[in-house]
Amino acid sequence: MHPTATTWPIGAALLQFPANDAKGTPVQDADPAAWARVLREVASAGFAHVDLTDTWLRPGDLSDDRLDLLAKVIAEADLGVTAISTVRRSVIDPDAETAEENLAYLLRTIDAAARLGTNIVSVGLHRALTAEQREQLWFWHAPGASDPIGDRDTWDLAVTRLRTIGRRGAAVGVSVSLEMYEDTYLGTSTSAVALVEDINLSNVGLNPDIGNLIRLHRPIEDWEQALIATLPYANYWHVKNYTRDHDPATGAYFTSPAAAEDGLINYRRAIEIALDSDFEGAFCVEHYGGDGLSVSARNREYLRSLLSVKLEARRDMAR
Repeated sequence: MHPTATTWPIGAALLQFPANDAKGTPVQDADPAAWARVLREVASAGFAHVDLTDTWLRPGDLSDDRLDLLAKVIAEADLGVTAISTVRRSVIDPDAETAEENLAYLLRTIDAAARLGTNIVSVGLHRALTAEQREQLWFWHAPGASDPIGDRDTWDLAVTRLRTIGRRGAAVGVSVSLEMYEDTYLGTSTSAVALVEDINLSNVGLNPDIGNLIRLHRPIEDWEQALIATLPYANYWHVKNYTRDHDPATGAYFTSPAAAEDGLINYRRAIEIALDSDFEGAFCVEHYGGDGLSVSARNREYLRSLLSVKLEARRDMAR
């Protein structure tokens, strides 16, 4: 059955919740009651789903017993799980040991998703923040690490390792979504589509998180054309937006996080492209800065309003 505007899964990202509590105790090692407090807060913002963003908690590093406790507190909060989103775990990190560790972690995360009954794991090729990025108000104001363009051996390694993750997922009923991110092999629509086509697995698709791209202080790919190219391959979608301005006289760029309806990306058009591309994946709403959970809740309601009118229009056309 196709999702409706009211049943379409839209999960809250957990970017705004820190990995350590006020006393410095890692959430990873906390009593499940601490997890429950965060999940109840998500539910109180009107969410029926959550994205288990691993900057808050890493399901792939929990024991089976702890995973079962996590599943219990999720159910008690009356939440479903749209996905586990992994962050900065490149399987082609130039440090071979780090790359191998990241691959092992992502395979464990696939297994954790299956145990939690979650059918999507979002992965990317972006790497750890540089020291310069960590010093910025917004980390994207400084350049990060980049994948070597034109290096066939590294490209093939990315294909092989991401295919390994995809095959593990296929064996346990989990799909893999590749998150678009600047200066990686998922950094443009052309490269992202080429990568997913080279992997060539039905359970591996794209997460067209073009919000990661429009915030950059440099020329960018047209957002509409990027979505037209990538949404036919999408199986999950991180949704966020940014204001963007450019002064041709000085060459200066300005970007700042914005609610989904307020930024550069016209999500009214984006949802139309998604439906025309037969996209039926879950959404994850994100926002950096301020009360990110409340802005994400606003984004959720905005998406539902767009889905309602666009789905109704499609039904009218089919009559």
